[in-house]
Amino acid sequence: MSGLFIEDLLLETSTTGSIFCAQLTKRVDQFIEEIFQLAGSPEEVSVCAIGGYGREELCPGSDIDVLLIHDASFDISEVAEKIWYPLWDAGFKLGHQVGTQKEILNLAESNLETATSLLSARIVAGNDKIFDGLASEAQDQWIGRFHKYLKELGNTVQDRYEKFGEVAFRLEPELKQGRGGLRDAHILQWMEIAEPILITSESKGLMDAVETLLSVRVELHRVTGKRSDRLLLELQDEVAEKLKYENADQLMSSVANAARVITWTGDGAARRIERIRQSTSVRKSLNKLRNTEISPHFELDRGRLGLTQEADKTDPFLPLRAAVLASRFGAYLERISLEKLEDSKTEIPQIWPEEARLLLIELLMSGSKAVSIIEDLDQYGLFSHLIPEWEACRSKPQRNAYHMFTVDRHLLETVSVAASLTTSVERPDLLVLGALLHDIGKGYPGDHTEVGMDLVKAIAQRMGYKNNDVELLVGMVEHHLLLPDVATRRDLDDDGTIKSVATSVKTLSLLSLLDALTEADSIATGPSAWSSWKAGLVRDLVARVQHVLSGGDVEEIIETIFPSEKQIDKMQSDEEIFSGDGFKFTVITKDRTGVFSKVAGVLALNGLDVIGADAFSEAGRALSVFSVDEKSTDAPNWQEISQQVRLALDGRLALAARLGERSRVYSSVSTSARPFDPKVEVDNSISDSATVLEISCPDGIGVLYRITRAFTELDLNIVRARVQTLGSDVVDAFYVLDANGEKIEDPDHLSEIELSVLRWLTTDL
Repeated sequence: MSGLFIEDLLLETSTTGSIFCAQLTKRVDQFIEEIFQLAGSPEEVSVCAIGGYGREELCPGSDIDVLLIHDASFDISEVAEKIWYPLWDAGFKLGHQVGTQKEILNLAESNLETATSLLSARIVAGNDKIFDGLASEAQDQWIGRFHKYLKELGNTVQDRYEKFGEVAFRLEPELKQGRGGLRDAHILQWMEIAEPILITSESKGLMDAVETLLSVRVELHRVTGKRSDRLLLELQDEVAEKLKYENADQLMSSVANAARVITWTGDGAARRIERIRQSTSVRKSLNKLRNTEISPHFELDRGRLGLTQEADKTDPFLPLRAAVLASRFGAYLERISLEKLEDSKTEIPQIWPEEARLLLIELLMSGSKAVSIIEDLDQYGLFSHLIPEWEACRSKPQRNAYHMFTVDRHLLETVSVAASLTTSVERPDLLVLGALLHDIGKGYPGDHTEVGMDLVKAIAQRMGYKNNDVELLVGMVEHHLLLPDVATRRDLDDDGTIKSVATSVKTLSLLSLLDALTEADSIATGPSAWSSWKAGLVRDLVARVQHVLSGGDVEEIIETIFPSEKQIDKMQSDEEIFSGDGFKFTVITKDRTGVFSKVAGVLALNGLDVIGADAFSEAGRALSVFSVDEKSTDAPNWQEISQQVRLALDGRLALAARLGERSRVYSSVSTSARPFDPKVEVDNSISDSATVLEISCPDGIGVLYRITRAFTELDLNIVRARVQTLGSDVVDAFYVLDANGEKIEDPDHLSEIELSVLRWLTTDL
């Protein structure tokens, strides 16, 4: 849309959302009226607004969808040109159609886009009689062919969801086309025309959600000057400021909440439409399922669970009873009944009765069923009423690419996975409850683990758990990151690592719970958080710690498997070895400055992500073994890579220049939640034999090469490396020694290492 045409509206930043859209629509209407007058105002023509323009939802980058309706005997071509060209010249993105009323309605019979666009048709200029009846006839046609249109909508919706994902959970959501976006709200409005099925509270919630997303969309277009509806990370702070949110987190929480309302409303509407469809052709056998009373409080009607007239709404745990029955019968909760439960909420006892605690555990143990049921309760504030600490986590964004979900949804997804792992632990109840609460502290200021420990202690005591169980639950929160962090960042062949974990965990019971929680938490986090490589490391760590906690000696399980006898034999020869086997690459060569770094650089040059590495040097010979991520079933071309490594080690390959060029070619907008500065942390306590340097930084091409090049500058020897990418962030741990083969404990030396690493990470290659 022309910037000059709406410049004053764009500058009036106090006008937002639907008010802005209405003013912009009015401005466009006036402009089209003027153009129509200049075209001669023919009585045989009517100019109509359709689609988003007809709904008065115009944003700065929106298309203007215009329809010219004319008498069958009138030649519209000359008038159409007099209308379209001024609009194009003014910079409008124009969606235009021309035809008689009959032609347009005939087109709508077979064209879903036309059919839906006509549902918001309104006249802008011209002969009212030409337009009269179009909107009503289009609605009648929509209602008559509703189930055909609905099937076609369903086919397009799934493709759209797969392409754009969920607005509520995407780091950079697509506000219009994503699941829970504005297009889904439009579909609900179209459905309501044919089947008025939304209850009053849903309609109100839907209107508020649309207003939220519309306001964000308007500001996004304002900020970018473009039509794009993807709310990129680097734009979120500015959009938040324009809309008077305290920060981007608050903005994204509001977006997530609005999208979840739209999705939730759509799910309910779809279920009701399906019930209507079934009711017209239901079989006698199904009739037996209608209004079946399954307790004095609840009845089941074809998969819908509702309250009976005799239900005791003074029971504070009635919502929990409803949820459990819904999970048992594979049913969903009737929304009218949920409203009644919301209206009749009574105070939760200070200490829960055992029955209530067991009901909650049964609900959580139902796994994936629990997710939608708890979210239904949550929409009416009923789950937060049970666990008040939950409220702070509702729609709380986790603004990094590592996490797929908001905090509350992540906790429910973790429960879903944990429920499938309960046979591996002695206390399934503690596993699923710990899964539900392990990140509860993320809704509050401060370190989420420390805050969460206090919260979980209070919650568990309130639920009536004994002291020993409370301690286990608190321990699950305190150490929920311990196993994955140690397994992927520390040397499991170092006895200090095993002793440290055993000292922290203390008991086999907690170790078992943490093992299952680690798997559930990782799977629920996202695809980059769990892999066969990570699972193997965690299993290895747990087995070793389990041995120690069972009374075994740590020396019995710590074997020096690197280097192997075979590798040592090869090192003692003068042979140069560059060998790839599957997804592992081994280099044995004469020891010289930067061997590890150069190999890492060549691997990066070939687009390979290193996930683990070992290094050893002795008597002028160096051994390096790299494990790379299995991005496909095909192993890398090790022959070609070996040749490049030879060139690099001989100083005949311009690694820095090539990596710099690759970085420029493949660079893209970072998907890190918040750009952050690289950080170097030193740990001299966990290992008796080496200094551990943990380096965190945004991911990028050649990161491992950069870090290890800094080590080369200071003559550090790399003993072992653990390399992992967490979404868009890198966390690498290196066991290093100084030039004399000693741990590095001199503060000045450590400061120089930090200076060198940060320089290489922040300087262009």
